[in-house]
Amino acid sequence: MYQQILALVFAVKEINKNSELLPNITLGFHIVNNYFPARITYKAILSLLSTQQKFVPNFTCDLKKTFIAAIGGRLTETSFNMATVLANYKIPQMVPNEMHQYTGVIQLLQHFGWNWIGILAVDDDYGDMFLQKIEPLLFQNSICYAFILRTPPKAYLDEYIHFISMEVRYDQLFMDDKVKVCLIYALSPAMQNLRVIILVASWSSLQPLGKVWIVTSHWNFESLAIQRLWGIQSFYGALSFAVRSKEPPGFQEFLHTVRPSWTKEDNFIQNFWEQAFDCPLHISGINENNKFHSFLKSIIFNNSVGDTIIFNENRQLITVFDVANWITFPNNSFSRVKVGTFEPWASPGRELTLDDNQIVWHRSFNQVLPLSVCNDHCYPGSYRKKKEGEKFCCYDCVPCSEGQISDKIDMDVCMKCPGNEYPNNNQNQCISKVLTYLSYDEPLGILFVTLATVFSLITVLVLGIFWMHQETPIVKANNWSLTCVLLLSLLLCFFCSFLFMGRPGRLTCLLQQTTFGIIFSVALSSVLAKTMIVILAFMATKPGSRLRKWVGKGLANSIVLSGSFIQVGICTVWLSTSPPFPDTDWQSLKGEIIMECNEGSVIMFYSVLGYMGFLAIVSFNIAFQARKLPSSFNEARFITFSMLVFCSVWLTFVPTYLSTKGKYMVAVEIFSILSSSAGLLGCIFCPKCYIILMRPEMNKKENLVRMEQ
Repeated sequence: MYQQILALVFAVKEINKNSELLPNITLGFHIVNNYFPARITYKAILSLLSTQQKFVPNFTCDLKKTFIAAIGGRLTETSFNMATVLANYKIPQMVPNEMHQYTGVIQLLQHFGWNWIGILAVDDDYGDMFLQKIEPLLFQNSICYAFILRTPPKAYLDEYIHFISMEVRYDQLFMDDKVKVCLIYALSPAMQNLRVIILVASWSSLQPLGKVWIVTSHWNFESLAIQRLWGIQSFYGALSFAVRSKEPPGFQEFLHTVRPSWTKEDNFIQNFWEQAFDCPLHISGINENNKFHSFLKSIIFNNSVGDTIIFNENRQLITVFDVANWITFPNNSFSRVKVGTFEPWASPGRELTLDDNQIVWHRSFNQVLPLSVCNDHCYPGSYRKKKEGEKFCCYDCVPCSEGQISDKIDMDVCMKCPGNEYPNNNQNQCISKVLTYLSYDEPLGILFVTLATVFSLITVLVLGIFWMHQETPIVKANNWSLTCVLLLSLLLCFFCSFLFMGRPGRLTCLLQQTTFGIIFSVALSSVLAKTMIVILAFMATKPGSRLRKWVGKGLANSIVLSGSFIQVGICTVWLSTSPPFPDTDWQSLKGEIIMECNEGSVIMFYSVLGYMGFLAIVSFNIAFQARKLPSSFNEARFITFSMLVFCSVWLTFVPTYLSTKGKYMVAVEIFSILSSSAGLLGCIFCPKCYIILMRPEMNKKENLVRMEQ
C-alpha cells in the first residue's frame, strides 16, 4: 500500500514539473482512509467536498484547492460508495472495469484446461454481484464449480474464534482432491480471513492445502500485525491479475530519497516502517547524514503505475492487466513474477498471452501442470455423456458408434465422416475411401478371365469335333443345327462374363444383364427344343403316329425363336422404362466406394432371372419324363442332369447375391454364369465327345439300331 502512496507523490511532482502537461495548474492530493466501513467512506468523500478543517459539505471557501478527480481504491465496495456521492457532482473516478478481469479468468482456465474449480467469494453484496457475473461466464464456456464458499468480509480479532468453530463449512476446500484450482474474489480484509481459515486447518487433521489460487487484482499479501508470523506457503504459485505496471524513469531514484524523518510531512511512513520491519521508529535518534544498515538500503518496492489508459464509450477505464505468478519463501517474503498479459481490446482469442514455461506451480504438483477436472478427458474416439444428477462437467466417456468419429478431446457428440471417407479402427480420424470394382488385374479377376477363356476354348473344341463328325449317326441323332445353336450360345455366355469385369460404364451396364439374359434364354430354349424333339422322335416311330410331321427343323426353330423373343421383349421393356446405369455405393462397405451397375428396376432384373428359371424348369420336367426312353434317341437323361445343375446354381445364386456387396456381388454372378454354362456344356456334350473320340465303334448306325431294338 505504501508504495502506491509514494507512486502518487512521485507522479504529482513529475506532472507539476512539466509545464506542458497542465499549464497554470498545480496538482495536489489528499489521502483519506476509509477503514473499510461504508459509513466512514461516505464521510471521507463528503469531507473532500467541505471547507478545510470543517465538515460542512457543499461549502468550499478555499478557491485555490479545487476537487477535480478521485482515484478509487482496489476495493470494489469503496469505489461504489465513492461513486454514489461523486456522481452528483460529476466528478470522475478512475477505476478499471472489473468485468474484463472475469473474461481474463475464463481464458486462463481454458488455456490450462481447468473445468472443475472451487470458488471463494466474499460474503457480502459485492461477492453476490461477482457470482452473478462469473457463473454465466463459466457456464457459457463449459466450466463447472465443485463448490462455492463464502469468506467473511471483515477481519476483526473477535471473529477469529467464530472461524475456528465454523471450520467445517470449508471442508470441501481441503477434502476434494479433484479440485486443484480455486478462484478467489475477496477484498483485503477477506483475504486476511482466508489466511485464518488455512491456519486453523493446519492445526487440525485436514491435509496440507496445495492449490492453484487464481485471484483478482484486489488481492495482495496484506496482513494484520498478528498474521506476519503466519506462513504464506499455501499461496506458493498463485496466479493473479493486476493493472499493468511500468516503472517510470526516475522512480527508483525517488524511492532512494525516502527518509524516516519525513514523518512530519508523511503520516504513513512511521506505520509502514513499524509494520514492515517489526521495530519502533524513534524520530529523535535519526541522523539524516548517517550510511544505514546495508539491508535497509537495498529495499526495492514494486510500483503499480499504469502505462496504458483507455476509456470506452461509457467513459469506463479499460486497462491492460498483468498476470502475475506469486513465489513465496520460507521467511514469509515473496516475489511477484509477471508471466503474461491480458489486453481486453485485443482481437478475440488473442486477449490473453502467457509464458507457460515461466510459471511456477505449488510444490505439491512437482512442477507438473495441475489437472483440475471432474474426471479425466474423453479422448478422440469417444464422446462425453452427462451423468444423471451431476453437473455437466462430470460425464462418462462413451465410445463412438459405428461409422462415427471424434477427433478432439472432450467432444459432446461424435460426427459422421463425409460420404467419401470412413472411420479408422480407433474412430478418431476419417480416412479416404478407395474406389473398388472387379478389375481384370486382381487375383479374382484373373481367375475368372482364365476360366472363361478355358471354357470358351473347350466350347470351340467341342464345336470343332461335332463339325468334323457331323455325318456320324450320334451327331445326326442330336440335331446338328440345335447343337450348333446351343454351342454358340454357350460360347457367348462365357464371353458375356467379361462384361461384368472392369470399371462400370454406361454401355457395359446396359449390356450386362440384358445380353446375359437373352443369350442364356437362347441356350435354354435350345435345350428345351432338343428335349421336345427327343420325345416327339420317339413317339413318331410308333406305327400310325401323326407326330412324324412335327419332327424336323421347323419345330426346333419355333421353340428357340419363341423362347428367345419373350426374353427379348422383357429386356426391351426394361431398357425403355428403367434401364441399368453406372452408380456408386458409398455406404455398404466401410472403407470402399463401390462402383457398380444399378439395375434400375429390380423387378425387371428378377423378371429376366425368373423367365430363365421358367425355361429351365420346363426343360427339366420334360427331360425327366423322357429319361427312360431307348438310349438311341435318349439325350433326355443328360439334359435332366444338366438342368438339375443349372437350377441348383441359380437357386443358390439369389440368396448369395443378396447377401454380398461390392465386387463380390459381381463375382457371385460371374461364377453362376460360368458354372451353369459349364454344367450345360459338360453334362450334354461330354458323353457324346467321349463316344466320338474314345469309342468310335459305337458311333455306327447298326449299333444304334441294335441298341434301339
